[in-house]
Amino acid sequence: MEEQDKLAGFEHSIMPHMGAAYNLARWLAGNEPDAQDVVQEAYLRAFKFFGGFRGGNSRCWLLRIVRNAFYDWLTRNRQEGKVTTFEEELHDTPAENGAPDTLLLEKANHEMLHQAIAELPVEFRETLILRELEGFSYKEIADVAEVPLGTVMSRLARAREHLRTLLVARMEIE
Repeated sequence: MEEQDKLAGFEHSIMPHMGAAYNLARWLAGNEPDAQDVVQEAYLRAFKFFGGFRGGNSRCWLLRIVRNAFYDWLTRNRQEGKVTTFEEELHDTPAENGAPDTLLLEKANHEMLHQAIAELPVEFRETLILRELEGFSYKEIADVAEVPLGTVMSRLARAREHLRTLLVARMEIE
């Protein structure tokens, strides 16, 4: 009966956060197949160690596992400097209505932003994604990344500045 309780607890506490887990993995890995591998590994680990979860913020707990699974995956599978671009078509849902020129400008701006985020160093990218897309507090990000609060604040400020610099440079080119 204990295995059934574990499964029920896991489904209740951890499964609702699959979207956030995939979103983080997708931004870190840079493509869908690798993100799926990372999330699958993370969920296997989460289930294996769910008996050690003592409550609290299950979303933070899971995303810490996703983050660690990504870095383990990166060590096993990537060469330094290899970058995969973000696939805009998978995440873009343009408005059904609107002028074609407006939609085109929005898509171009969206693509430019996604490309700039993808170019950020991974520690900046993960901090920015957790804060801006997942809505995590600084403390929650510190828990997920296992770094001091000051490091989170510094990384976020540096990520935003780096992103701003990349976007300004791209706008000057066009």
